[in-house]
Amino acid sequence: MLKLFKKFRADDSGAVTVDWVVLTAAVIALAGVAYSQIRGNTETLATTIAEQIEGVNSATGLTGAGASIIGSAASSGN
Repeated sequence: MLKLFKKFRADDSGAVTVDWVVLTAAVIALAGVAYSQIRGNTETLATTIAEQIEGVNSATGLTGAGASIIGSAASSGN
Protein backbone atom coordinates (compact mmCIF):
# COMPACT_ATOMS: atom_id res chain seq x y z
CA MET A 1 0.00 0.00 0.00
CA LEU A 2 2.87 2.36 0.78
CA LYS A 3 4.38 1.63 -2.62
CA LEU A 4 1.08 2.52 -4.33
CA PHE A 5 0.87 5.82 -2.40
CA LYS A 6 4.43 6.78 -3.36
CA LYS A 7 3.71 5.99 -7.00
CA PHE A 8 0.52 8.10 -6.89
CA ARG A 9 2.36 11.02 -5.29
CA ALA A 10 5.15 10.91 -7.88
CA ASP A 11 2.75 10.82 -10.85
CA ASP A 12 2.24 14.31 -12.30
CA SER A 13 0.41 13.45 -15.52
CA GLY A 14 -2.76 15.24 -14.37
CA ALA A 15 -0.91 18.48 -13.65
CA VAL A 16 -0.72 19.36 -17.34
CA THR A 17 -4.48 18.96 -17.64
CA VAL A 18 -5.04 21.28 -14.70
CA ASP A 19 -2.71 23.85 -16.26
CA TRP A 20 -4.66 23.77 -19.53
CA VAL A 21 -8.00 24.06 -17.74
CA VAL A 22 -6.81 27.12 -15.80
CA LEU A 23 -5.30 28.69 -18.92
CA THR A 24 -8.48 28.09 -20.93
CA ALA A 25 -10.64 29.58 -18.17
CA ALA A 26 -8.45 32.69 -18.09
CA VAL A 27 -8.67 33.12 -21.87
CA ILE A 28 -12.47 32.76 -21.77
CA ALA A 29 -12.71 35.29 -18.93
CA LEU A 30 -10.58 37.81 -20.84
CA ALA A 31 -12.67 37.28 -23.97
CA GLY A 32 -15.82 37.96 -21.94
CA VAL A 33 -14.40 41.21 -20.57
CA ALA A 34 -13.31 42.33 -24.04
CA TYR A 35 -16.72 41.45 -25.49
CA SER A 36 -18.56 43.46 -22.85
CA GLN A 37 -16.37 46.51 -23.52
CA ILE A 38 -16.75 46.26 -27.29
CA ARG A 39 -20.49 45.67 -27.03
CA GLY A 40 -21.09 48.75 -24.90
CA ASN A 41 -19.05 51.04 -27.12
CA THR A 42 -20.61 49.59 -30.28
CA GLU A 43 -24.13 50.21 -28.98
CA THR A 44 -23.22 53.81 -28.15
CA LEU A 45 -21.71 54.34 -31.60
CA ALA A 46 -24.72 52.76 -33.32
CA THR A 47 -27.10 55.01 -31.37
CA THR A 48 -25.08 58.10 -32.27
CA ILE A 49 -25.03 57.16 -35.96
CA ALA A 50 -28.78 56.46 -35.94
CA GLU A 51 -29.46 59.87 -34.39
CA GLN A 52 -27.29 61.54 -37.02
CA ILE A 53 -29.05 59.71 -39.85
CA GLU A 54 -32.45 60.70 -38.48
CA GLY A 55 -31.31 64.33 -38.40
CA VAL A 56 -30.37 64.47 -42.09
CA ASN A 57 -32.72 66.50 -44.26
CA SER A 58 -33.92 64.01 -46.86
CA ALA A 59 -34.36 66.65 -49.60
CA THR A 60 -30.85 68.10 -49.45
CA GLY A 61 -28.85 65.57 -47.49
CA LEU A 62 -27.62 68.36 -45.22
CA THR A 63 -28.17 69.08 -41.57
CA GLY A 64 -28.36 72.25 -39.54
CA ALA A 65 -27.76 75.68 -41.11
CA GLY A 66 -26.76 74.29 -44.49
CA ALA A 67 -30.10 72.54 -44.85
CA SER A 68 -32.07 75.66 -44.00
CA ILE A 69 -30.07 77.89 -46.41
CA ILE A 70 -30.42 75.50 -49.35
CA GLY A 71 -34.02 74.71 -48.44
CA SER A 72 -34.98 78.42 -48.44
CA ALA A 73 -33.17 79.03 -51.75
CA ALA A 74 -34.98 76.12 -53.38
CA SER A 75 -38.38 77.30 -52.19
CA SER A 76 -37.78 80.89 -53.42
CA GLY A 77 -36.97 79.67 -56.91
CA ASN A 78 -33.29 80.73 -57.01
